[in-house]
Amino acid sequence: MQAFSKPAQSQASLTLAKTHYENFPVASVLLPAHLRHAVTVIYQFAREADDIADEGDASEAQRLQALQTYEDELLLIQAYIRPSQPLFLELQQVIRTHKLDVELLLDLIQAFKQDVVKTRYGNFDEVLDYCRRSANPVGRLMLQLYGSDTPQHRFWSDQICTALQLINFYQDIAIDLKKHGATGRIYLSQDEMQATGISEQDLRQQRLDNAWETFFMHNVQRAERMLLTGKPLGRALPGRIGFELRMMIAGGERILHQLKSCRGDIYHHRPTLKAYDWLLILLKALFKQ
Repeated sequence: MQAFSKPAQSQASLTLAKTHYENFPVASVLLPAHLRHAVTVIYQFAREADDIADEGDASEAQRLQALQTYEDELLLIQAYIRPSQPLFLELQQVIRTHKLDVELLLDLIQAFKQDVVKTRYGNFDEVLDYCRRSANPVGRLMLQLYGSDTPQHRFWSDQICTALQLINFYQDIAIDLKKHGATGRIYLSQDEMQATGISEQDLRQQRLDNAWETFFMHNVQRAERMLLTGKPLGRALPGRIGFELRMMIAGGERILHQLKSCRGDIYHHRPTLKAYDWLLILLKALFKQ
């Protein structure tokens, strides 16, 4: 069984945030100093829980039990009871200091549990429901940290977070096929695949033809529309907070550009951000594009 460790807190949180590769900025120095600690603690919580669902060779039952332990700790915090694990003691302090909604963290746990047991999505509404719990809570937590939690900002944030989650799915199609044993994970809508004549075997055989390209581009362009819908939030938020968000949006746009350029061949051309890409991202963020 994989050992689900709980590292020592503040410095471990920052180290974890810096050493995991991400396409989008995580707890970067662009954030205001008074928020950096809170973001790294939340990131450590989410990263550890995600690793429980994804990494190592633990059984399904072991993964679910470990995630239930995380959920139980959150429920203690929600009930104003002292949790037992060091990470959650620190998380409790962050929640109290910034008046964060524990339900958003519980939504993340539910998404990670779903990843353990659900590997197929019948339609796009099911995919969106997963994103509602796996991605959108992070954006809403950030809005609460920023003191900018308004209905309009939540709408824009949800669009951005869902889009970034979808973009991650599309760049990781080949990687996700290797997860969950022989079954693999597929975050593409099963009904849309069937309507286009795309099968799971086609994914495993790395099918590259007009039908696949059309299907792939349909998904990528839908995610792009969502990202553009949420983009005004990057201009609405002030100062370094808005700049950080514009960096994330520009990073998503750069990945989208690479996804469109590869025309569906994510098997041999998985998008990654290089120095040149980061320069373009920085310029777009600076000029509020």
